[in-house]
Amino acid sequence: MANPAVRLVDLRDTPLSVEEVTAVLDDPTDGGVTVFIGRVRDHDAGKGVTGLDYSAHPTALDRLRQVCDQVADSFPVNGIAAVHRVGRLEIGDIAVVVAASAAHRGQAFDASRALIDNLKAEVPIWKHQVFSDGTEEWVGAP
Repeated sequence: MANPAVRLVDLRDTPLSVEEVTAVLDDPTDGGVTVFIGRVRDHDAGKGVTGLDYSAHPTALDRLRQVCDQVADSFPVNGIAAVHRVGRLEIGDIAVVVAASAAHRGQAFDASRALIDNLKAEVPIWKHQVFSDGTEEWVGAP
């Protein structure tokens, strides 16, 4: 059953809004909201990156919901949100936003870390990187 603390879960092929994510976690009982913003960087493993594409398995959104529910069930949070981008992204684009709200900052930090770590480990989203030397690499693909 879905945890009511899970306020926003989505995969999108359009730019992500940090403000949208934090707005769904607005609660007067919150003492803290932590946000992790993952961006496309210009390098990886010592090579220049020119851009990348994210692909998601058809079950990725359901799996992301499950991860959010698990984190909300495991930590004393008031709210959880996670949005991941798919499609072509350029350097500096926001690829993922996760956030947690709780009565105390430590709880929010712990939940946010678990959320991004579990998302990366368990949600079938794959990254296809294009390097400045013309080579390419799939990351996380089976």
